[in-house]
Amino acid sequence: MPSHDQLALVHHGVAAEDARIVVYGVHGRTQSPQFFIDLAARLELEGVCWWLPTAADHSWYPGKFMEPLESNQPQLDQALGVIQDQLSHLLQTRDAGGAPVIVFGFSQGACLLAEHLLVSQPRVDGALLHTGGYLGPRARSFAAAPDPGLSGLAVELFSADEDPWVPLHRVKDTAAAFEGLAGVTTLSVYRDEEHHITEDGAARIREYLNRHARA
Repeated sequence: MPSHDQLALVHHGVAAEDARIVVYGVHGRTQSPQFFIDLAARLELEGVCWWLPTAADHSWYPGKFMEPLESNQPQLDQALGVIQDQLSHLLQTRDAGGAPVIVFGFSQGACLLAEHLLVSQPRVDGALLHTGGYLGPRARSFAAAPDPGLSGLAVELFSADEDPWVPLHRVKDTAAAFEGLAGVTTLSVYRDEEHHITEDGAARIREYLNRHARA
Protein backbone atom coordinates (compact mmCIF):
# COMPACT_ATOMS: atom_id res chain seq x y z
CA MET A 1 0.00 0.00 0.00
CA PRO A 2 1.42 3.45 -0.85
CA SER A 3 2.11 5.91 1.95
CA HIS A 4 0.77 9.46 1.96
CA ASP A 5 4.19 10.96 1.14
CA GLN A 6 4.56 8.77 -1.94
CA LEU A 7 1.51 10.37 -3.58
CA ALA A 8 1.40 13.53 -5.64
CA LEU A 9 0.79 17.04 -4.36
CA VAL A 10 -1.77 18.15 -6.93
CA HIS A 11 -1.67 21.67 -8.34
CA HIS A 12 -4.82 23.44 -9.53
CA GLY A 13 -5.47 27.02 -10.62
CA VAL A 14 -2.89 29.67 -11.45
CA ALA A 15 0.85 29.21 -11.10
CA ALA A 16 2.26 30.03 -7.66
CA GLU A 17 4.24 32.98 -8.99
CA ASP A 18 1.05 34.52 -10.44
CA ALA A 19 -1.17 33.88 -7.43
CA ARG A 20 -2.97 36.42 -5.29
CA ILE A 21 -3.42 33.70 -2.67
CA VAL A 22 -2.23 30.11 -2.13
CA VAL A 23 -4.67 27.59 -0.65
CA TYR A 24 -3.41 24.32 0.84
CA GLY A 25 -6.52 22.14 0.78
CA VAL A 26 -6.69 18.85 2.71
CA HIS A 27 -9.55 16.57 1.65
CA GLY A 28 -11.65 14.26 3.81
CA ARG A 29 -12.08 10.49 4.07
CA THR A 30 -13.18 8.75 0.84
CA GLN A 31 -12.31 11.94 -1.06
CA SER A 32 -9.40 13.11 -3.21
CA PRO A 33 -8.01 16.45 -4.41
CA GLN A 34 -10.95 16.50 -6.82
CA PHE A 35 -13.11 17.67 -3.89
CA PHE A 36 -11.27 21.01 -3.84
CA ILE A 37 -11.05 21.22 -7.61
CA ASP A 38 -14.85 20.99 -7.72
CA LEU A 39 -15.14 23.55 -4.92
CA ALA A 40 -12.82 25.92 -6.79
CA ALA A 41 -15.28 25.83 -9.71
CA ARG A 42 -18.11 26.76 -7.31
CA LEU A 43 -16.15 29.65 -5.79
CA GLU A 44 -15.22 31.20 -9.16
CA LEU A 45 -12.25 33.11 -7.74
CA GLU A 46 -9.42 34.44 -9.86
CA GLY A 47 -5.76 34.30 -8.90
CA VAL A 48 -5.91 31.26 -6.61
CA CYS A 49 -3.14 28.66 -6.56
CA TRP A 50 -4.42 25.43 -5.00
CA TRP A 51 -1.99 22.86 -3.61
CA LEU A 52 -3.81 19.63 -2.74
CA PRO A 53 -2.22 16.68 -0.91
CA THR A 54 -3.46 13.15 -1.55
CA ALA A 55 -4.23 10.54 1.14
CA ALA A 56 -3.25 6.93 0.53
CA ASP A 57 -6.38 4.90 -0.23
CA HIS A 58 -8.44 8.09 0.26
CA SER A 59 -8.03 8.13 4.05
CA TRP A 60 -5.51 9.95 6.22
CA TYR A 61 -5.98 7.60 9.18
CA PRO A 62 -8.08 4.43 9.64
CA GLY A 63 -10.34 5.11 12.63
CA LYS A 64 -12.61 7.87 13.89
CA PHE A 65 -11.02 11.18 14.82
CA MET A 66 -12.19 11.03 18.45
CA GLU A 67 -10.65 7.63 19.10
CA PRO A 68 -7.41 7.50 21.14
CA LEU A 69 -4.57 8.86 19.03
CA GLU A 70 -2.60 5.61 19.27
CA SER A 71 -5.43 3.68 17.62
CA ASN A 72 -4.89 5.67 14.41
CA GLN A 73 -1.14 5.07 14.23
CA PRO A 74 1.13 4.91 12.31
CA GLN A 75 -0.96 6.57 9.57
CA LEU A 76 -1.85 9.57 11.74
CA ASP A 77 1.72 10.60 12.49
CA GLN A 78 2.67 10.00 8.88
CA ALA A 79 -0.20 12.23 7.67
CA LEU A 80 0.73 15.01 10.12
CA GLY A 81 4.34 14.74 8.96
CA VAL A 82 3.33 15.12 5.33
CA ILE A 83 1.27 18.21 6.15
CA GLN A 84 4.11 19.75 8.14
CA ASP A 85 6.70 19.15 5.40
CA GLN A 86 4.53 20.38 2.53
CA LEU A 87 3.22 23.38 4.41
CA SER A 88 6.70 24.36 5.57
CA HIS A 89 7.82 24.46 1.93
CA LEU A 90 4.85 26.66 0.95
CA LEU A 91 5.56 29.05 3.83
CA GLN A 92 9.20 29.33 2.82
CA THR A 93 8.07 30.30 -0.68
CA ARG A 94 5.71 32.90 0.81
CA ASP A 95 8.48 34.32 2.96
CA ALA A 96 10.59 34.71 -0.17
CA GLY A 97 7.96 37.03 -1.64
CA GLY A 98 5.12 34.67 -2.54
CA ALA A 99 1.40 35.05 -1.96
CA PRO A 100 -0.32 34.56 1.42
CA VAL A 101 -0.90 30.92 2.39
CA ILE A 102 -4.31 29.77 3.66
CA VAL A 103 -4.92 26.27 4.98
CA PHE A 104 -8.34 24.75 4.27
CA GLY A 105 -9.54 21.38 5.52
CA PHE A 106 -12.80 19.52 5.11
CA SER A 107 -13.91 16.69 7.42
CA GLN A 108 -10.93 14.40 8.10
CA GLY A 109 -8.73 17.05 6.50
CA ALA A 110 -10.12 19.69 8.88
CA CYS A 111 -9.33 17.41 11.81
CA LEU A 112 -5.73 16.98 10.67
CA LEU A 113 -5.26 20.70 10.13
CA ALA A 114 -6.86 21.61 13.47
CA GLU A 115 -4.47 19.22 15.22
CA HIS A 116 -1.43 20.54 13.33
CA LEU A 117 -2.32 24.20 13.85
CA LEU A 118 -3.02 23.87 17.56
CA VAL A 119 0.05 21.74 18.31
CA SER A 120 2.71 23.08 15.91
CA GLN A 121 1.25 26.59 15.41
CA PRO A 122 2.82 27.38 12.00
CA ARG A 123 2.70 30.99 10.79
CA VAL A 124 0.01 30.58 8.15
CA ASP A 125 -1.98 33.58 6.93
CA GLY A 126 -5.42 32.10 7.49
CA ALA A 127 -7.32 28.91 8.29
CA LEU A 128 -10.66 27.51 7.11
CA LEU A 129 -11.81 24.39 8.96
CA HIS A 130 -15.07 22.89 7.74
CA THR A 131 -16.69 20.06 9.71
CA GLY A 132 -13.78 18.94 11.87
CA GLY A 133 -12.06 19.29 15.21
CA TYR A 134 -8.87 18.40 16.99
CA LEU A 135 -8.12 14.72 17.60
CA GLY A 136 -8.62 12.42 20.56
CA PRO A 137 -11.41 11.31 22.90
CA ARG A 138 -11.24 14.11 25.49
CA ALA A 139 -11.23 17.90 25.59
CA ARG A 140 -7.70 19.28 25.53
CA SER A 141 -5.92 22.56 26.19
CA PHE A 142 -3.11 23.97 24.04
CA ALA A 143 -0.34 26.30 25.18
CA ALA A 144 0.59 29.28 23.04
CA ALA A 145 3.82 28.93 21.09
CA PRO A 146 6.51 31.61 21.35
CA ASP A 147 5.69 34.78 19.46
CA PRO A 148 4.18 35.01 16.93
CA GLY A 149 2.63 31.50 16.86
CA LEU A 150 -1.03 31.84 15.88
CA SER A 151 -1.26 35.41 17.16
CA GLY A 152 -3.21 37.54 14.70
CA LEU A 153 -4.53 34.55 12.76
CA ALA A 154 -8.16 34.65 11.60
CA VAL A 155 -9.66 31.17 11.92
CA GLU A 156 -13.08 30.35 10.46
CA LEU A 157 -14.82 27.12 11.45
CA PHE A 158 -18.02 25.71 9.94
CA SER A 159 -20.25 22.81 10.93
CA ALA A 160 -23.76 21.47 10.63
CA ASP A 161 -25.59 21.21 13.93
CA GLU A 162 -26.32 17.53 13.40
CA ASP A 163 -23.47 16.28 11.23
CA PRO A 164 -23.46 12.45 11.25
CA TRP A 165 -19.67 12.15 11.64
CA VAL A 166 -18.46 15.19 13.60
CA PRO A 167 -20.22 16.08 16.86
CA LEU A 168 -20.86 19.77 17.30
CA HIS A 169 -19.45 19.81 20.84
CA ARG A 170 -15.98 18.94 19.51
CA VAL A 171 -16.18 21.67 16.88
CA LYS A 172 -17.07 24.11 19.66
CA ASP A 173 -14.17 22.81 21.79
CA THR A 174 -11.87 23.38 18.84
CA ALA A 175 -13.14 26.91 18.31
CA ALA A 176 -12.57 27.61 22.01
CA ALA A 177 -9.00 26.29 21.74
CA PHE A 178 -8.29 28.67 18.86
CA GLU A 179 -9.88 31.59 20.70
CA GLY A 180 -7.12 31.44 23.28
CA LEU A 181 -4.35 31.42 20.67
CA ALA A 182 -5.49 33.22 17.50
CA GLY A 183 -6.47 36.77 16.70
CA VAL A 184 -10.05 36.17 15.57
CA THR A 185 -12.06 32.94 15.69
CA THR A 186 -15.45 32.60 14.01
CA LEU A 187 -17.70 29.52 14.21
CA SER A 188 -20.65 29.26 11.82
CA VAL A 189 -23.20 26.56 12.68
CA TYR A 190 -26.00 25.85 10.25
CA ARG A 191 -29.11 23.72 10.65
CA ASP A 192 -28.35 20.69 8.54
CA GLU A 193 -27.69 16.97 8.69
CA GLU A 194 -25.63 16.76 5.51
CA HIS A 195 -21.85 16.34 5.39
CA HIS A 196 -21.18 19.01 2.79
CA ILE A 197 -20.44 22.68 2.11
CA THR A 198 -23.65 24.67 1.75
CA GLU A 199 -24.11 27.59 -0.62
CA ASP A 200 -23.97 29.97 2.32
CA GLY A 201 -20.76 28.31 3.47
CA ALA A 202 -19.28 28.63 -0.01
CA ALA A 203 -20.17 32.33 -0.05
CA ARG A 204 -18.44 32.86 3.31
CA ILE A 205 -15.38 30.98 2.11
CA ARG A 206 -15.26 33.06 -1.07
CA GLU A 207 -15.41 36.27 0.97
CA TYR A 208 -12.70 35.02 3.36
CA LEU A 209 -10.30 34.18 0.53
CA ASN A 210 -10.94 37.50 -1.20
CA ARG A 211 -10.27 39.32 2.05
CA HIS A 212 -6.92 37.59 2.57
CA ALA A 213 -5.67 37.72 -1.03
CA ARG A 214 -3.11 40.35 -1.92
CA ALA A 215 -4.19 43.13 -4.26
